Amino acid sequence: MSEPVDADRNRALTPIAGLDDTLLVERYLEYVRVEKRLAARTVELYALDLLKLKDYAAKVPVALTNVRNAHIRRWVAHMHGGGRSGRGIALILSGWRGFYVWLGRQGLVTSNPVQDVRAPKAPKPLPKALGVDEAVQLADYKKDSASRNTDDGYNPISSTGNTPQGQAEAHFLELRDAAMVELLYSSGLRVGELIGLDAQASAVGNAQGQGWIDLDAAQAHVCGKGSKWRAVPVGRQALLALQAWLPVRAEFVALHGGPQLAKRANADASSPGGGAHGTSPALFIGRNGTRLTAQSVWQRLRSRSLQAGLATPVHPHMLRHSFASHMLQSSGDLRAVQELLGHANISTTQVYTRLDFQHLAKAYDAAHPRAHAKGRKKE
Repeated sequence: MSEPVDADRNRALTPIAGLDDTLLVERYLEYVRVEKRLAARTVELYALDLLKLKDYAAKVPVALTNVRNAHIRRWVAHMHGGGRSGRGIALILSGWRGFYVWLGRQGLVTSNPVQDVRAPKAPKPLPKALGVDEAVQLADYKKDSASRNTDDGYNPISSTGNTPQGQAEAHFLELRDAAMVELLYSSGLRVGELIGLDAQASAVGNAQGQGWIDLDAAQAHVCGKGSKWRAVPVGRQALLALQAWLPVRAEFVALHGGPQLAKRANADASSPGGGAHGTSPALFIGRNGTRLTAQSVWQRLRSRSLQAGLATPVHPHMLRHSFASHMLQSSGDLRAVQELLGHANISTTQVYTRLDFQHLAKAYDAAHPRAHAKGRKKE
């Protein structure tokens, strides 16, 4: 017994031989909207890509069903020469490729002219890293514990101002944020690995991919991409920052672990790694006692970097890049940096060799007496 079809689907399956290019495109867009149920914005982008395809074909002229591989390659070269990025061309080719797959299923083409065409490779941008002096400036920054920051996208725990309670809350935020900065730069953690850390190891947390800090061994145990565990060293300054933060965290949990916090932290407590009494076991917690989000870390770090006097706002991955770049500059050991970062492929780590050479080239140009000798252009 055949499967029933609705009116829209039945229309999409009606014979399309003999339709002109415009009607072919309209029928295909109807197919992706009705059959594949793609989002309206995706269908709109497909329509724009296919309009470009029609325009190219009309200039030859050639019918869409007679387009060949050479045509596609010529049009890709034209788009690239016009300044379109490799990524943009890849997205357009993806839309064209799907269209010709559909035409093949309708029996209108015998081969897909887009099948073996690839977009030009886009140059990989160098990761943005801080200089050593800038990284140290950020790590050394100490905010006045009495100051309050309401302009960084993160609300204070309360509005108690300069009262003893308000100062205690500012102290809480300062020690926590300082420990996060030190740990990100000291160990090169991803922001997801940072917020996934628990205050202490547990069988439940381990099973659910929550890392922890071993203060005695000076190591951070983290679960990275692909659920791969690794242990990374924690530097002396980061250990000191953590040792200052942990007692304050414990005091906060003891004071705020009652019914109100339990109610507010319910979502985090029931999530993987959630703690007892409604308080998250997370190493870094927010004003509700719940595990910090990646967005909160981004906001706090951005604000802190500007307050520390850095010209560029810093995000967590910039500290990871800085860690890798500074380690490579000091040791030259690419394999060690790969292991510390948790990269599965060393080619991912090799981008930092380009960054290191860029640093060396700048140092040469600034210091070597022959760097700007006559005949050598300064870049």
